[in-house]
Amino acid sequence: MNRMSHSSRQIGCYDFRQSIQFSRREALRLGGICGLGLSLPQLIQQQSFAKSNSPTFGRAKRVIMLFLHGGHPQQETFDPKPNGPSAVKGEFGAIETSLPGVQYSEVLPLTAKIAHKLTVIRSVTHDNSNHVTACLPAQTGHKHPPNTPRTDFPPTPNDFPPFGAVLDHLRPTTKPLPTWVRVGPLMRRSNGTTLHGQTPGFLGTRHSSFVVDQKLRDKDVEVKAVQPVDEMTTVRLSSRQDLLRQFDQQRQIMETSQSARSLNTYYDRAFRLLTSDATRQAFDLKSEPENLRQRYGETEFGQRCLLARRLAEAGVPLVNVSYCHTPSGSWDTHSQNFKKMKGSLAPTLDMALTALVDDLEERGMLDDTLVVVNAEFGRTPKINGNAGRDHWPWVYSLAFAGGGMNPGTVFGASDNSAAYPADQPRGQEDIAATIYHLLGIDPGTILYDAENRPHHLVIGKPVHELFA
Repeated sequence: MNRMSHSSRQIGCYDFRQSIQFSRREALRLGGICGLGLSLPQLIQQQSFAKSNSPTFGRAKRVIMLFLHGGHPQQETFDPKPNGPSAVKGEFGAIETSLPGVQYSEVLPLTAKIAHKLTVIRSVTHDNSNHVTACLPAQTGHKHPPNTPRTDFPPTPNDFPPFGAVLDHLRPTTKPLPTWVRVGPLMRRSNGTTLHGQTPGFLGTRHSSFVVDQKLRDKDVEVKAVQPVDEMTTVRLSSRQDLLRQFDQQRQIMETSQSARSLNTYYDRAFRLLTSDATRQAFDLKSEPENLRQRYGETEFGQRCLLARRLAEAGVPLVNVSYCHTPSGSWDTHSQNFKKMKGSLAPTLDMALTALVDDLEERGMLDDTLVVVNAEFGRTPKINGNAGRDHWPWVYSLAFAGGGMNPGTVFGASDNSAAYPADQPRGQEDIAATIYHLLGIDPGTILYDAENRPHHLVIGKPVHELFA
């Protein structure tokens, strides 16, 4: 770990219409701090959260996670190799950043200017090169069980839950807002398979994200997911009468199961969300000044990042931002890597990320809002015959800002080909542990699945060198 001068150091929908079958065991298993039933072991666990002595424990009140679906090339983003072997270093050069001695790829000129506000890990590593399954540890900190095929298969109810579902389970927001919002479409492969880590897994569908899946670039955009109930389509509650009728049906279920009555909290919360003026204001992207919208970039990803800032400012604890829907337009650059990076991928990220970080700082929010730039893996050192880079999980770079991270830190290193860690390797379980630390979630937290089996939430170790 090399210490540098200056400040540098190199070192996400509620579905309350769903019919649910309840049993006494199920009701006792349902977690949350809103008066819902907890089993005795869970209650003891919730009440015995240890307080960390670290001043960064719980610093992040909100998290915005940007996911670069497909896997961004470390060489063309945060870890260029201008002096590397000619066969692997690519077409772009490296540029100096606002941190003395630290370089980024030349296609991130705006990001280079705010490097002193960022925290970068250049030594993230694992061994799974499948998009679908590698997304699970990237968004949960947990791999699939041993011997699970590394092929495309849909997420299952037994998967480990992602950050948003965990937060919604442990400490749902008391405001008329979702705890977890996903801005952008559910990420899928070209064969239609959903990437893992986007669904609530064994915590159950009641902890699903609230989804904004529509185009946001229009000047007068209206977020359909939070339109007044009277204006909703029949699919999303066609009228207030329909809503009340559904509530009546659920009350009948409640009357037959005393243990399940506490679930009224979920329905009340959903009703408040969909009828609240505060909710609609939080999602009112068109109210942003036009110059600010342009600052984020006239791209879907840029506008998603701006909406994420609005939601964080309104009090949504966890916002996931999807880069794209399918491999079309994603960072999966098996061909024409350099053309795609220069023409669309890098400029889009460059503008949106810098605008988000600067905007949060200007609003006094950066210190307690954690921004995470994540992906399932990086790209191969070797350039293939189609001028592309293939899947490469053995080393890649992630970036962070705010929320208790030490700005101007570059942690770990890859070798001269950006092929393997040369210093301080860390896995996604350590990234998850770091995020949960900043969120103030006790590392000893136990989650219980549908069979009441215990699971450790945190299995990695926080990267303490990153903390402010």
